[in-house]
Amino acid sequence: MKELRFCFLTTFYPPYNFGGDGIAVQRLARALVRAGHRVTVVHDVDAWRLLGGRSDLPAGEDDGVEVISLRSRMGSLSPLLTQQFGIPVAHGRRIRRLIEERDADVVHFHNVSLVGGPALLRAGQNSIRLYTAHEHWLVCPMHVLWRHNREPCTGRECVRCTLAHRRPPQLYRVTGAMQRSFREVDTFIALSEFSRQKHAEFGFGPSMEVMPNLVPAPQGAPSAARTELPVHEETGRPFFLFAGRLERLKGLDEVIQVFERFPDVDLVIAGEGGHEAALQAIPTPNSNVRFVGRVSSFALGQLYGRAAGLIAPSIGFETFGLILVEAMSHGTPVLARDSGPFPEIVNTSGAGLLFQDGDSLAAGIDALIDPQRHSDLSARALAAYATHWGEDVVLERYFEIIESTARQSGREELAVALGGAG
Repeated sequence: MKELRFCFLTTFYPPYNFGGDGIAVQRLARALVRAGHRVTVVHDVDAWRLLGGRSDLPAGEDDGVEVISLRSRMGSLSPLLTQQFGIPVAHGRRIRRLIEERDADVVHFHNVSLVGGPALLRAGQNSIRLYTAHEHWLVCPMHVLWRHNREPCTGRECVRCTLAHRRPPQLYRVTGAMQRSFREVDTFIALSEFSRQKHAEFGFGPSMEVMPNLVPAPQGAPSAARTELPVHEETGRPFFLFAGRLERLKGLDEVIQVFERFPDVDLVIAGEGGHEAALQAIPTPNSNVRFVGRVSSFALGQLYGRAAGLIAPSIGFETFGLILVEAMSHGTPVLARDSGPFPEIVNTSGAGLLFQDGDSLAAGIDALIDPQRHSDLSARALAAYATHWGEDVVLERYFEIIESTARQSGREELAVALGGAG
C-alpha cells in the first residue's frame, strides 16, 4: 500500500479535550502514522476554552502526527458563532487552504460542531470525505439525545430541549442547511450498530458503515487471564471502577447506592463533571466509594489493570462503549447497563454481564468477585479485545471502508493502491 495523506478535522484533540472522542481521534491518527501514512489533525483551542478549558497546555509527545491548533483573535466568540450559524466563521479559509496544501487523499470529519459546523463538510472536495459520528450531533442539537437535560430522548422536542440545556437554538437546523451538507460526505461511519439504528430512527437519511473505535494494546498488556481476584494496593479489598464524565446521564447515582450492600468491596470513580457535587453528597455509610478525579491515561491504565470489574451504568444513548473495550484490553470483565450499544459489546465478547436495575447490578458484583467466574470472564475479555477491537483489526476495517468509498466515487487509482484487484 502506498503512503496516504489524511486530514482529520475535529473540535477537540488531546490535550485539549474533555471526553473520549478526542482520544479516539488521536488513537486512529497515531495508528495510521505507525502504518506508514501521513496525518494532519486540525482542532479548535477556542472551543475547548469556551467549554471550560482553563489555559494553554504543554504540547504532547512527538508521535509523528502533524497537529494544527486553531486560535482566533475572536476567542470564544468564534466557536459561539459557529454553533449558531453552522459555518467556520473565523477559520474556514485557512482550513480549506490547509487541506489543499497537504493534497489529502482522505479528509475525515470527526466532531466538527464547533470547529466548523455543517458548512465545514464542503471542504476537501478533491478528497474522499468520511464522517465518524462520535456523538449524535447529526440528529441532535445537544449531541447526546438527553431530552430536557433529564431523560433519554424518544421524540423530537428540540427547541424546548435546547433551552432546557441553556443553549441558544441553532437556526441552521430548521432551514435544511444541515441536511444539505450531508450530500458533501462520501461515507458516514457509526461506531456501533445501535448508533446506526438510532440515527435512522431520528431521521438521518444517508446509509452508515459501522466501525468501532480502536484501542491500542496497553503497555505491559497481560498475556494471560487473571487467576486470582485483584485487590486495591492500598485497601487490600477488591474494587470496581467507573471512568468517565460525571454527568447525570451516566447513571452513577444508583451505582453508589448499591455499594451500600458491599462493605468489603470498593467503588473507585475516575472523572469529573457537572454532576460531581451531587454524587459526592450521596451518603456512603461504608466509606467504600472513592472519587479520584480526572486521572492521566497511565493512571487509568493502572486502575483498569487492578479492578475486579468495570461498571458502565449510562442511562443515556451512548454511541459506543470505549471504556468497556479499554477494560477488556487489560483482561478486566465489565458490568454494563442493558441499554444502548453496551449489549452489543458484552454479547460479542462474552466478557461481562448486563444489568437493568440495582438488584441485577448487585448480582453482577457478586458474580465478578467469585474468583473462578472472574478468571473465566478475564480470559474472554482478552480474547475478544484481540479479535474485535485491536489496532490491526480496526485499521483493516478502516481501509476496507476507504477502498469501497474510493470505488463508489470513481477514485479507482486509490482503490487499487489500497489493495483492491483493480
